[in-house]
Amino acid sequence: MWIKKIKINNFRNYKQEEISLNENINLFYGENAQGKTNIIEAIFLGSIGKSFRTKKDKEMIRIGQENAKIEIEYQKSDREGIIKIELGNKKNIYLNGIKIKKLSELLGNINIVIFTPDDINILKGGPQNRRKFLDIMISQLKPNYMYHLNLYLKTLEQRNNYLRQIKEEKKQEDLLDIWDEKLIEHANIIYEYRNEFINKIKEKIKEIHKEITNYKEDIDIKYQTECQTKEKYLQLLKERRNIDIIKGYTTKGIHRDDFIIYINNKPIDIYGSQGQHRTAILSLKLSELNIVKEEIGEEPILLLDDFMSELDKSRIQNFLEKIKNAQVIITCTEKIKVENKKILIYNVKEGSLN
Repeated sequence: MWIKKIKINNFRNYKQEEISLNENINLFYGENAQGKTNIIEAIFLGSIGKSFRTKKDKEMIRIGQENAKIEIEYQKSDREGIIKIELGNKKNIYLNGIKIKKLSELLGNINIVIFTPDDINILKGGPQNRRKFLDIMISQLKPNYMYHLNLYLKTLEQRNNYLRQIKEEKKQEDLLDIWDEKLIEHANIIYEYRNEFINKIKEKIKEIHKEITNYKEDIDIKYQTECQTKEKYLQLLKERRNIDIIKGYTTKGIHRDDFIIYINNKPIDIYGSQGQHRTAILSLKLSELNIVKEEIGEEPILLLDDFMSELDKSRIQNFLEKIKNAQVIITCTEKIKVENKKILIYNVKEGSLN
């Protein structure tokens, strides 16, 4: 799988660009705040349908403009395709010229694995960061997952609204049973997907991490949830009903899930050093890369946004040597040399390429 061409119009600080890429390594270098990450963001948007930097589509539109557009031409082992996304008063997504009705129709067409400097927060930050990591990975491979996740979140919002109505307007508590049943239905499906992929990560990450640390560290990952079965979640919702009414929101559920990484049997968020956090996130992402490859039968596209700033030249070379056949798109502040690899280099300056 690889991206052949990207067309950008009024996206972030780009007025209009047409970018051709090769199948191997594509390097975008330049000083900070010139527009390098915007290219990574455009590719991510074409893959996931959302930005990894903002929840507001309007922030991706060039200042002073009302609309923006990206178009990505890609090649997979069994087909070619073109994805076009228009941003304005509303977002329109087209797949091979046909407007899609659901985001799930976009997912899985361009499979990506992304590394960013903020990825350290997957382990250092709150549970929402780890859930986001799982959501992005699973939804690319199983579009039905995002369908159920969105329905769960919509039902959760409706339940929370009704909880507040019970408290403020004395509505009937029994009607919560309707929302509970819907939550449980979608939560169980989400749990099954998450549990499956946590187990797949666990299989991959142990050997990867041992190789990276020269067999000095053992890594483990454990999924934390209270929704393993429909019966358990139903019981939990009933037990917490009075508390939920007082607080005005649903205090337990799949939306509170988490996973913990352990290094040598110690939780990394408590005992891990800065170096261990970086190594663990690298192992986690490489595990993701291997899982995606196995699921789709070809290499996903690897996006490295300013990731190389944390590595010396020898480690950069060693890392890229592990990436055999994947298309790699790198942003960094200066040129890098990569032996035995075909590399296409662009200099980025004030939203234009040279």
